[in-house]
Amino acid sequence: MKWTDSREIAIALSEARPDTDPKAVNFVDLYNWVLALPDFSDDPKRSGEKILEAIQAAWIEEAE
Repeated sequence: MKWTDSREIAIALSEARPDTDPKAVNFVDLYNWVLALPDFSDDPKRSGEKILEAIQAAWIEEAE
């Protein structure tokens, strides 16, 4: 997975952290959790606020 795979990352996060409310996640935690996903293989420096917002929005959608 790459940073641009926001939907795929969101699904992986919802499976890895089923008891987490994505609306309550700060970007520092979100960033670290994405990096910790086993299938994630992108450069950590390529992330940014817009990318993290897209991942969080997709995760919120998944949770609903």
